[in-house]
Amino acid sequence: MLWLVSRSSELVVTDAGRRDLIGSTGDITDDDLILRFPNLQLTRDSAAIYRGRLRRRLLLNRCSSCGVWHDPPSPICPACWSREVAAAEVQGTGTVFSVIFLYQGPPTEGVDYAVPYPVVVIELDDQAGLRTTGTVVGSPSAAIRIGCRASLEWIERSGVPMPAWRLKTGGRS
Repeated sequence: MLWLVSRSSELVVTDAGRRDLIGSTGDITDDDLILRFPNLQLTRDSAAIYRGRLRRRLLLNRCSSCGVWHDPPSPICPACWSREVAAAEVQGTGTVFSVIFLYQGPPTEGVDYAVPYPVVVIELDDQAGLRTTGTVVGSPSAAIRIGCRASLEWIERSGVPMPAWRLKTGGRS
């Protein structure tokens, strides 16, 4: 058995070639995660979050001791230092906190740099300061502004569900 250590998790490769992230559970195997997200460094702290993505659920870590959400995933709550941290689903609504437009970048399925490609940071309604990044769908670039309300949508990139955001009508909060 070969042990590979990666940040806060251990990746085990057994003699049969099966790869498992220690401590993970669920009907989506660790092999499935590694195959679907080959360019990500998956850990025991992030595995549940990516399993959620495959189920089209946006999960972020939340402390069950003090209730504070945090991202990126970590085994310890940054607010109270509890180890009672687990992935939980967010509401899927928020406000555009920041926006940039990409005019060039690496070739990516579904991205056309001929028109500005929006990347937004959404401050989620679940907790002040809790933010996640994605793109905006269904709106022209000129309509994307800081302060606009948005709701979660899902798009496919290379066969993998990715969180995206749709601006709510009525615009700003």
